[in-house]
Amino acid sequence: MIIRERRATALAAWLALIGAWLVALTASLGAIFIGEVMGQAPCVLCWFQRAFMFPLAIILAIAAFRSDRSVIVYAAPLAAIGWVVALYHLLLYLGVVSEGLQPCGTGPSCAEGAMTLYGSLPIPLLSLCAFTAIILFLIFCYRNSKS
Repeated sequence: MIIRERRATALAAWLALIGAWLVALTASLGAIFIGEVMGQAPCVLCWFQRAFMFPLAIILAIAAFRSDRSVIVYAAPLAAIGWVVALYHLLLYLGVVSEGLQPCGTGPSCAEGAMTLYGSLPIPLLSLCAFTAIILFLIFCYRNSKS
């Protein structure tokens, strides 16, 4: 009975790693698609978010392959910093933060309507959701690895 419970928690932790990796992979491929196929140039804040999302796709793939449940130690800081940048980007997009504080010097503005998919989904919101999902999957994995 105890062995079954341990296997179940190990499987749940591994599935959480797979989930985190799929979110990071989808977000990374989506960013590449938006930039290269749709031709939408990323702003400076988008580049910062990519700098934290792209390595997560690789790190989480390796962790899932190796069933490394201690991945939270090195993946969570990347996801947390990316989450903060995405939150600031979304606040800038929504007009909560003034455009004078925006780090975008050249290229597209973070506050304009072109920062949407399908005309209504803000790209900064999608990024924030992706980082949030990764963090939640990592927490779930960590909790199941403690059992």
